[in-house]
Amino acid sequence: MPESGPGLDAFNAALDGPVYVVTAASGGRRGGCLVGFASQCSIDPPRFVVWLSTANHTHTVARGAQYLTVHLLRRDQRALAELFGGQTGDRVDKFARTGWRPGHAGSPVLTDAADWFTGRIEGVFAGGDHEGFLLAPVQESPSPPAPGPVVPPLRYADVRDLEPGHPA
Repeated sequence: MPESGPGLDAFNAALDGPVYVVTAASGGRRGGCLVGFASQCSIDPPRFVVWLSTANHTHTVARGAQYLTVHLLRRDQRALAELFGGQTGDRVDKFARTGWRPGHAGSPVLTDAADWFTGRIEGVFAGGDHEGFLLAPVQESPSPPAPGPVVPPLRYADVRDLEPGHPA
């Protein structure tokens, strides 16, 4: 039974961090989902952690993977966020609906994502209804300067109304 007491609703309401699409491949399966809980967690050595819902198809695939790829979406990529956040891999092949290529060790790289990195899974940590995957970067997207104005990243406020494909 959950403890009663203060939660994080008021604190979290003030946050508006970027959202990511995390992809994985293992055992001949692919998974990908929209993630709002993620952050760099070490400078030296560089490390990043992503938190995946344990109810999610991508979590199941990720548990068998050695690498995950983290994609930063631009504000003009809401449709990609809707695909990976509003559909479940239990019922839909999301990769049949968007461009992708196999990256390092087969980890799927979305071809429309300008910024991404692939990380080796260094550890997995329990965190309630999510598990944290600690990643050591092994490959990153080439970042040539783009002509024209820079499009900012897609943020939580941009997808707050999205119905999750696999509600917890």
